[in-house]
Amino acid sequence: PVAETFRFIQGAMSEEYVRTTQGVFQFELSGDEGGTWYIDLKTKGGSAGFGKPPVTADVVMSMSSADFVKMFT
Repeated sequence: PVAETFRFIQGAMSEEYVRTTQGVFQFELSGDEGGTWYIDLKTKGGSAGFGKPPVTADVVMSMSSADFVKMFT
């Protein structure tokens, strides 16, 4: 569910979201598919995925994988 959520987020990215948000969000997830994930809405084109963001995160959130999926659905 986490990887699927990030694939959806990546597919929904646009230059407009990047231009208006200008933020990088890092998620430290526990449980199934846990680990470090990110959404970069600062770098040209934006990106999202597993691992540390390509630039320093503006926000770091720690939560369970289940809560992350609930937050984005």
